[in-house]
Amino acid sequence: MFDKEKYGKILVPMVTPFKEDQSVDYEAAVGIAEKLIKDNMADSIILSGTNGEFFNMNFEERVKLFKVIKEAVGDKIPLIAGTGCVSTIETIALSKKAEELGYKMAMVSSPYYTKPTQSELYNHFKKVAESINIQMTLYNIPIFTGVNINPETVAKLSEIDNIVAIKEEAEINPKQMTEFINCTSDDFIIYCGDDSMILEAFVQGGAKRIGGIISGGSHIIGTRLRNMIETFLSGKVKEAAEMQQSFLPLFRSWGQNGRFNPCSLMKESMKIVGYKAGIPRLPLTPGTEEEIAEVRRVMKKLNII
Repeated sequence: MFDKEKYGKILVPMVTPFKEDQSVDYEAAVGIAEKLIKDNMADSIILSGTNGEFFNMNFEERVKLFKVIKEAVGDKIPLIAGTGCVSTIETIALSKKAEELGYKMAMVSSPYYTKPTQSELYNHFKKVAESINIQMTLYNIPIFTGVNINPETVAKLSEIDNIVAIKEEAEINPKQMTEFINCTSDDFIIYCGDDSMILEAFVQGGAKRIGGIISGGSHIIGTRLRNMIETFLSGKVKEAAEMQQSFLPLFRSWGQNGRFNPCSLMKESMKIVGYKAGIPRLPLTPGTEEEIAEVRRVMKKLNII
C-alpha cells in the first residue's frame, strides 16, 4: 500500500546546479536541498527530474547526485529518485542503483526520442517495476517524450503491485487525470505535474486520489502553494482560486522567449531569493538581463522580494 501522506502534497523536482565549467556542483545541490527543508518549501524532494535536467546528465552523475543528497539529507525529508532513461536497460540499472542507495521510490518517465507504442510502453514500465523492490511512480510528460501514456495502459500498469502513482503533466490534457482515476483502483494516486493546474487537479480527484503537486515553482513559493491547497480543501474555493490566479504570471515568466523548459529562468528566480542555483547545462543558457528583469518584476509584484 502506498502511503501518500508520507510524501506530502508538495513534491519538489529539485534543480541541478551546474558550474561555469558545466560540471555538476554537488555542494550547491546539497545547499539547495537543505534550504528547501529549512524554508519548509517541500514535503518531499525529487532528484534528477525534468527541472533537474536529467536529460543533460550522464549515468554516473545521476548516481552521484542520488548518493550525495541521500548522505546529506538522510531521513529529514522523503527523497524520490528520477530514474527515467532512453533505454529500458539503463532505466533498470539506474533504478537499481537508487534502491541500493536506500531510496524507497523511483519516478520513471516514458522513454524519450524513441516514441514507443502503448505496448512497448507497457513492456518498458513492467520490466523496470519487476527489476526493483521499491515503489514506482510513472511520469507522463508528452511534451518532452513525444508519447502519451494512455489511460488503458495506465490501468494495466496500475495492476503491478509496486506501480503506485503517476505524475501527469496536466495542462496538455486537462481531463486525462479523471480518465486515470476512472480506470484505476482507489489506492492508485495521481500527482499534478503542472504548477498552473493544481486546483483543477483537486477538483477532479479530491484529496483521496490526488496526491499533490510535483512543482518546480515550489522552490520559490512552496509554502504558498501548500496554503493554497489547504485553503481549497477546506472549502474556501474563491480564496484559493485568487491565489492560483496570482501565481500564474510567475510560472509564465520562466517561459519567456520560447524557453520550453522553465529551469533556466527558475534558477534566476532562485538566485534572487538566496539559493546557489548555478547555471543550466548547455544547450540551455542562463537568463538575459531583460529576462531576469521581468522575472524580478513579477516576483516583486507577488511580494516574494
